[in-house]
Amino acid sequence: MLKNVAVIVLEEIHPFELGVACEVFGLDRSEAGLPVYEFGLVGDRPGPMRTHAGFDVHVPYGPERLADADLVIATATGIRDEYPAALCEALRAAHDRGAHLLSICSGSFLLGAAGLLDGRRSTTHWQYADLMAERFPLTTVEPDVLYVDDEPVITSAGTAAGIDACLHLVRKVQGAEVARAIARRMVVAPHRDGGQAQFVNRPLPEGDGDSLAGVLEWMRHHLDRETSVDDLARLAHMSPRTFARRFQQETGTTPHRWLTGQRVLFAQRLLESTDETVDAVAARCGFGNAATLRHHFGRRLGTTPQAYRRAFGGPARTADRQPA
Repeated sequence: MLKNVAVIVLEEIHPFELGVACEVFGLDRSEAGLPVYEFGLVGDRPGPMRTHAGFDVHVPYGPERLADADLVIATATGIRDEYPAALCEALRAAHDRGAHLLSICSGSFLLGAAGLLDGRRSTTHWQYADLMAERFPLTTVEPDVLYVDDEPVITSAGTAAGIDACLHLVRKVQGAEVARAIARRMVVAPHRDGGQAQFVNRPLPEGDGDSLAGVLEWMRHHLDRETSVDDLARLAHMSPRTFARRFQQETGTTPHRWLTGQRVLFAQRLLESTDETVDAVAARCGFGNAATLRHHFGRRLGTTPQAYRRAFGGPARTADRQPA
């Protein structure tokens, strides 16, 4: 369950990254039928905390507040040589009793200082990746991705990647429909894959006629088709090599990885909203058969299609007719 959220803030707080945690978990959206979380800001001591934008934030709780949290978020602050021992101890205790832990941007350094990244994959803002790898050599830092989920620890890159990581956790724990509804209220994409690049070489196309938007839309509407890079390049009126390069520039990933992600998202929607068999879902999504769907579902979501349907499908859809 995810009911009680504690957000750790230390001077100098980064207001945007703190705002991400507040926006996803700190608002009462019960009128829309969405979960309401018990939410609290935690510091090494209660009181005012200075932001790097020059204003203060009142923090009502000290480290003891982490004892009640199902989710602890370490948000971005100035990177320190040392972190408060009481917070590190409370973080380790939260981890040991099974709480989710999530960092945004440089908040990963606090998790590292508590020893919670040892033996795990992790990420942070690309600007700090080398420093994090040097300071915490027992973690494998992935500098180019949006976020890394190494259960029960999720680390994310800078700024907007924190939104992706928070929505990923909501989707994982409370279902895709809750994540989509929160994303709609925030006017952001409901899902970006954690393996997507933190930045792309050219975030905006040079001209409308030069964009791959039309090809991406075609791909979304033909997920059940077998398509190759050569096929897509012909649609874009490019050579395969140029198309692959342009696709990476505009999306931050490869055509195969992007298409697989879209197929998994479509499969999730079908499992939530229909009673089609897993084989039928696999065919509609372009995976061909249930075994292939299970493989990609497991790699991306860490579960099986049938388990996902039991957790997030409607009452009439929980008894799947096809083993997963």
